[in-house]
Amino acid sequence: MTSETILKAACVQLRSGLQIGASVAAASELIREAADGGARYVLTPENTSIMDEDKARVRALVGHMGDDEAVRAFAGLAAELGIWLHIGSTPVRPDDDADERLANRSILFAPDGKIAAWYDKIHLFDVTLGDGEKDYRESAVIRPGNRAVVADAAGVRIGFSICYDLRFPALYQALARAGAQVMTVPAAFTVPTGQAHWHVLLRARAIETESFVLAAGQGGAHENGRATYGHSLIISPWGEILAEAADEPAVISAELEMARVTDMRKRIPVLDNARDFIPPQRASEQTA
Repeated sequence: MTSETILKAACVQLRSGLQIGASVAAASELIREAADGGARYVLTPENTSIMDEDKARVRALVGHMGDDEAVRAFAGLAAELGIWLHIGSTPVRPDDDADERLANRSILFAPDGKIAAWYDKIHLFDVTLGDGEKDYRESAVIRPGNRAVVADAAGVRIGFSICYDLRFPALYQALARAGAQVMTVPAAFTVPTGQAHWHVLLRARAIETESFVLAAGQGGAHENGRATYGHSLIISPWGEILAEAADEPAVISAELEMARVTDMRKRIPVLDNARDFIPPQRASEQTA
């Protein structure tokens, strides 16, 4: 890795459905389009292979990472196209099968089709939005991960996250301290949270960590009745939006100059200036 590396990267925006085969085919078509456009690294959204909240049905359809239908298909596609293919997430059975829940797993394939790295979503979307919106309990279906992940791809160090992780800046600080130059945020944001927070949170993560941010989203009305926000983004370390999609399936791309990361971190050395501190105390507990 060098600060002179320039990476042509693409985000694929999808509208995944209830059938794995159809969703994989739709994703593959846009991944090919991104590769044809010169992208050496391609990121897809959360839930690339299926958007279905029926726990029993999904569990019956997916396998362990070594024998899962979607994982095999994307491994073959990465090898065929000779690209770094980062599937934002797909459900898989954890190897230990300790309970009935699945892993929401982000998988990076090398240009030879081999798995280079993987990450299980740490922060699960258990929220009550109100205002007529449904409650979400991702933890009923998904087992949380517990480790942060960085990986080298195409001469660049990449930090992994998935969707709701975006609201937890400590994860991105840890990734930046581990050398990540590009933060990846595959997502399936709801429409109301997307309209309110998507752009500002992504730009904040870029500015705080002085990194590029690649955010590939799901967009539009899905077969399962859910609506997602779309607006996939590529953001510079200064917080500039370099590319943006609307809410339809699409490909966006940009050339990421790693020298910009190095320059930003020298000019405003946030990571070097960060200090440990004593947790907040009540005023009544303070001593002179």
